[in-house]
Amino acid sequence: MKDVAVIGLGPSGMTAALYLARFKLDVICFEKTSPGGQIVMTDRIENYPGFPDGISGYELAELFKKQLQAYPVEIKSEEVLAIKREDVITINTSSSDYQVRSVIISTGAYPRRLGIKGEEHFTGRGVSYCATCDANFFRGKKVAVLGGGDSAVEEAIFLSKFVKKLYLIHRRDRLRAVDVLKERIEAISNVEFVLDSVINEIGGDSKVEFVNVKNLKTESSKRVDLDGVFIFAGYTPNAQFLKDFLQLDSGGYIITKEDFQTSVEGIFSSGDVRSSSLKQVISASGEGADAAVRVSKYLDNIKGTSYD
Repeated sequence: MKDVAVIGLGPSGMTAALYLARFKLDVICFEKTSPGGQIVMTDRIENYPGFPDGISGYELAELFKKQLQAYPVEIKSEEVLAIKREDVITINTSSSDYQVRSVIISTGAYPRRLGIKGEEHFTGRGVSYCATCDANFFRGKKVAVLGGGDSAVEEAIFLSKFVKKLYLIHRRDRLRAVDVLKERIEAISNVEFVLDSVINEIGGDSKVEFVNVKNLKTESSKRVDLDGVFIFAGYTPNAQFLKDFLQLDSGGYIITKEDFQTSVEGIFSSGDVRSSSLKQVISASGEGADAAVRVSKYLDNIKGTSYD
C-alpha cells in the first residue's frame, strides 16, 4: 500500500512527486512514455524562470527528472487504464493493479492536430500550438494563424505584436470569435485575413518556409512564403480513461475544488488536465506543488501522522 500515486510525469507530475518525496511519503509514479510530457517537443522555452538564455524543452525535462531521481520515488513505465475506489483506491495498469491511499492525476493535455501534410514533421520547427510560448522566436517574421474562434483570435492579437506579417486563415467566410475580439484584430495593420480557406500543406527544408493555401469556394490554391504556422484547434485532455469515474467538464477536463481534490475523495488533479489550467510549464509546476501539499494534509488527517 503506497501513500500516493502520481499519474503522468510532465512538469506538474514531476513537481508533485518531488514535493511528496520531500514530505517523506511513499510515492509511486506512472508514465506510459518518458518523463517530460509536452515540453520535450518544445524546441525552446524562454519564459521559465532561472534560464535567462532559454532552454530546450528536452533539457528542462531532463533537469526535472534528474532532480526527482535523487529521491526514493518508484517510477513505473505503465499506462493507467482505470482507477477504482472502494475501501481503498486501486489503480489498474496495462501490467498490474496497485493499491494506494491517494492519487494526483497530472496526465496533461495535447494540442489537437489537424492532420495537415507536413504538420507533424515541422512541429517544433516552425509549427507551434502556443503563441505565449513561441511568439518571441518569430519576432520580425511572417507567420500564419489557423483558426477563427476566440482562442485563435486572441493568440493572433498577441502574435501581431511580435511579427512583421500575420495571415489569419479561417475556413469560413467570417470569424467565429466574439465581436470585441473581431473588432480588435480588424484594427491591427499587419494582419491579413484569408477567409474561406484552409492550409493543405506545410513545407520547407529543415524548417517551415511556406504553406499552400486552398480557397474552398474557388478551389484554387496558392503558395504563401512565411516562417511559422500557429494552429489553434483546441486541446484534448488525457482524461478519457476517467470519464466514468470522475466529474469532467464539457471539454473532458477534470473538475476540481479549490484544494485540487476531484469529485472522488482522495483523488486530486493538477496541471493541464485540470479544468481552467493555464497550460504553461510554470503554472503546471505550481499546481503540482500545491496539489502535493494538499495531499500531504489529506493523508495527515486520515492517518493521524505528521509529514513535516
